[in-house]
Amino acid sequence: MAAAAVLAVLATTAGPSTPALAAESAGATASSVIGAVTGFAHSGAAYTFTAGTAKARVTFVTADTFRIEVAPDGTFTDPVGADIVLPQGKAPATRWRDRGDRYELSTDKVTLRAYKSALRFGLYRADGTRLWEESRGISWDGTATTQTLARGADEQFYGTGEQNGSGNTSHRGKTLQVGVDYNWNEGGHPNSVPFYLSSAGYGVYRNTYAPGTYAFTDPVTTTERENRFDAYYFAGNTAKDVIGRYTELTGRPMLPPVYGLEVGDSDCYLHNANRGERHTLDSLKVADDYAKNDMPLGWMLVNDGYGCGYENLAETAKGLNSRKMQMGLWTEDGLDKLADQVKAGQRVAKLDVAWVGDGYKFALDGCKAAYQGIEDNSDARGFTWAPESWAGAQRCGVQWSGDQSGSWDYIRWQIPTYAGATMSGLAYTSGDVDGIFGGSAKTYTRDLQWKSFLPAVMTMDGWAAKDKQPYQYGEPYTSINRKYLKLKESLLPYMYTYAAEANRTGVGAVRPLALEYPDDPKAAGDAAKYEFLTGKDFLVAPVYSDTSVRDGIYLPKGDWVDYWTGRTYHGPVTVNGYQAPLDTLPLFVRAGATIPMWPGVNSYQDRTAGSPLAWDVYPQGRSTFTLYEDDGVTRQHRAGKYGEQPVTVTAPRSGAGSVRIAVGAESGDFTGKQKSRPYSFTVHTGSAPAQVGLDGRTLPRLTSKAAFDAAGQGWWYDPSDRAGVVQVKTRALSTAHGFRIDLAGASALGGKVPGATCDLAVTAPEELGAGVSAEVNVDFTAGRTGATATRLSLTAPEGWTVSPAKELGRVAPGRRVSARFTVT
Repeated sequence: MAAAAVLAVLATTAGPSTPALAAESAGATASSVIGAVTGFAHSGAAYTFTAGTAKARVTFVTADTFRIEVAPDGTFTDPVGADIVLPQGKAPATRWRDRGDRYELSTDKVTLRAYKSALRFGLYRADGTRLWEESRGISWDGTATTQTLARGADEQFYGTGEQNGSGNTSHRGKTLQVGVDYNWNEGGHPNSVPFYLSSAGYGVYRNTYAPGTYAFTDPVTTTERENRFDAYYFAGNTAKDVIGRYTELTGRPMLPPVYGLEVGDSDCYLHNANRGERHTLDSLKVADDYAKNDMPLGWMLVNDGYGCGYENLAETAKGLNSRKMQMGLWTEDGLDKLADQVKAGQRVAKLDVAWVGDGYKFALDGCKAAYQGIEDNSDARGFTWAPESWAGAQRCGVQWSGDQSGSWDYIRWQIPTYAGATMSGLAYTSGDVDGIFGGSAKTYTRDLQWKSFLPAVMTMDGWAAKDKQPYQYGEPYTSINRKYLKLKESLLPYMYTYAAEANRTGVGAVRPLALEYPDDPKAAGDAAKYEFLTGKDFLVAPVYSDTSVRDGIYLPKGDWVDYWTGRTYHGPVTVNGYQAPLDTLPLFVRAGATIPMWPGVNSYQDRTAGSPLAWDVYPQGRSTFTLYEDDGVTRQHRAGKYGEQPVTVTAPRSGAGSVRIAVGAESGDFTGKQKSRPYSFTVHTGSAPAQVGLDGRTLPRLTSKAAFDAAGQGWWYDPSDRAGVVQVKTRALSTAHGFRIDLAGASALGGKVPGATCDLAVTAPEELGAGVSAEVNVDFTAGRTGATATRLSLTAPEGWTVSPAKELGRVAPGRRVSARFTVT
């Protein structure tokens, strides 16, 4: 909780607000531009240029990462020091040449040009492709320094950290503020980062604690409020490469404990003025309420509120642990008690504005200290939440967007915020479910739906008229919320694998479409603004208004499957009129996806040595997913204690043919590794196979779901489940050996005759009744193969009358026709 009562005081000490930054930028006029080169020297991978009284220094860190510093007075300074940039390895081999009008500084991958007549820089790949070039030399006015770059004709820009209400689409043509502002609402920039990347294949990190203004206009100007210039540059073939280079320099995102990917709950339980007299141990009653409502909960902050202390800490932690939950504490005024708190059982630390204070270095130091304090006093991984963080904080915490009020508009602007932050190496960004203030039953449910597809999420209680636990509004909301919390829990192996990928590569799970589809112009624009990807395989298009119909869902190239109905959409396509009643989140799965799941758990601790591993398979062509596993809690994975298990699916690109699922042996070892386990597979073929085999042995075909559930091994086909699904399960198999499942005579996703499916949409008055005449409209859309001898009829309850069926004949592929019926 970031109390509004202290916000005004903190804002005066935390650096300029967004309006102040904008005004300063508009009024600043650079009085000096770096001049002609008057001296040149080099030592190893470092090159120094003299330009009158100013100096510039280029230092290569790797073959595609380097640093440029400019000192207007000729004296280099480094106020950031070693706070953000991590120690790097041996400098690369470099070479230089004097080309007359310029110097060229080269590695095997890039060449940096330094033009002499007025010192300007330009970066080129080894093949001569330009990445960027200054259209004007670096400039300064005594209080700020600016770099000016020529903008490419189709160049797109991303990054600058968490920008509330934007970020998952291109920044081209926009001016953004980077700095502490304590503005939690749309247009604010909590957790901003002085880093951006370009579709041209480069990224820039300004090594500073100063606020800045980045204008992605023509030309591009990036300004920091300090009289020194210090930037690192990264070259890569893709945006993922650039994010990887940046996080290699400033730190990879942490690998959170697995409970950090479960939902959290926070409140003040001691002497809460809003609730009357309570005690810290009362938190256990709330934990029990989650269990009574059959809802997952991974951790609780038990003192979240200004002036809220705690008592019986060890007893509270023990009680939560016995309920398969972890205890967290909110930090108001320091970390001096952290060691004792961790020894008593604290495993989550949340830093608030009174501790983060001025932000920048103070916030980063707090994040690092809290993270390290957990690790120094337990065998657990550090896990923190904090607002107003800075570059480098990705390695120690979840970036939290602050105190907000639940509403439809809150949902709308939050959607682009978190996927956009991924483009700055922030793998874990989040906001409270339905905010801390305001909210309603409907907005809570809609917000929880899509936030179940963020890695980290929590509720915050005690500040709105109604508490924010997911069972507070009663039915139907409790059942809907339970559905999505359980789905989030079942997807933990998928999300945890992507958490491990973020820790390895810097790329988080929540992604803008532009990250996976960089050549799709719609992915960079407003068509994709209110949707995102979770991993490569889930496309999430939240509902952000009080409606049961979602329009404008953009699906990029490829086939996409409605998670709930099994309907296949052929992208690129914009879906309008998607039926999304309150219990339905528009959710699509990429064809070719293979998704690991834990069925039937409310906690990762529900898993036993004999628990099954489930795979949700959408066969199309050849695809692979490699599951990552470790003990989920300790730091043993850093010493190589983890396992990986690849699953490769081979299927036709479309139509009839056999499907093979090859499950590899699990490599590695770790505490709690299953030596053997049962497996289950949900295979979306749209057609029944002739037979199913396990390593060449025919599995029995079961005739019903009940028979399948009762059997230890076998398969059955359910044509009514999501356009046709094959269910397969095995007895426990050794993880030390691979195996294969063969579906002979089956098909790829979409069935043996792909595109034969059609779509029906019915529009009727809200109230219908026998004896009352009303018009009902039915829209029929043919699949890719069209439809012949089409006949539409409408069935109504007994006692009603309906006009006769309509004969439509042949309907061409993709064509929509309508028929109107009279119902009385």
